[in-house]
Amino acid sequence: MSELSGISTGPVPTGPTGGGTGRALATGLGRAVGTALLMLAILTVVWVVSVALVDNTFVAKGPAEVYEFLFADDDAAQTRAQIVTALGVTLGDAAIGFAAGMLAATVAAALIVLSKPVETAVMPVALILRAVPLIALTPIIRLLFSDELVRVAVVSGIVVLFPALVNIVQGLRSVSAQMSDVVHVYGGGPLALLVKVAFPSALPALFASVRISVPGAITGALLAEWLITGQGIGSMVVNAVGQSENNLVWACVLVVTLASLALYLVAQIVESFVLARYGRR
Repeated sequence: MSELSGISTGPVPTGPTGGGTGRALATGLGRAVGTALLMLAILTVVWVVSVALVDNTFVAKGPAEVYEFLFADDDAAQTRAQIVTALGVTLGDAAIGFAAGMLAATVAAALIVLSKPVETAVMPVALILRAVPLIALTPIIRLLFSDELVRVAVVSGIVVLFPALVNIVQGLRSVSAQMSDVVHVYGGGPLALLVKVAFPSALPALFASVRISVPGAITGALLAEWLITGQGIGSMVVNAVGQSENNLVWACVLVVTLASLALYLVAQIVESFVLARYGRR
């Protein structure tokens, strides 16, 4: 029997160390708060400047007008309820696409690292999916898949797939030659190297992919709702544009942006905690 199973060849969680994980969580929360404040400040400045440059009060709505629409108008409560309901649908669609895209990217990355022919076959397909506009691919996706849930998973997953795939492959290939030699000396093959060393070493790249993919999944979900399902924030925005309900358009964009930011920050906090547990920070 191989002795590899009894040897630590990569970062292994050492269990809660109290102060270590606590500090990691505090650091993650501090970074998240700082990132949130900075991004909110930048978004607010860009929003105000854009509205001023457009100089069209019918189309361009500033923060004060959107706040009044969501909280001060007579039907503000009903509007908020409709937006929250639509947001729930969109987040559900995004979760489906995120899971599908990340799973496909992780499996494909593992196969690429294990087999050069797989890389030759998979990477061109991933590049094509990335290069061709999803609007052009959507009719084909509708023809290929009859189930609406699968269509959403494919459309949203395509947005997630390529950046996650590239990051994870790079992370899996970051194993040092010394660690690879240790695995081989104890009788481990490519699969053992992948599972025991490459995947733990790729955790930073994996979490970077998660942070990138969360907003991407929401973008894919919005596109799927516009072109396929006719539900959620994506459909609400399109309908509002067609009816010139510009306050509703801006409110939906604001809510989706804040939701994307919040999920990004959650991923950042989880990343700090998990990487600290694995001795990566």
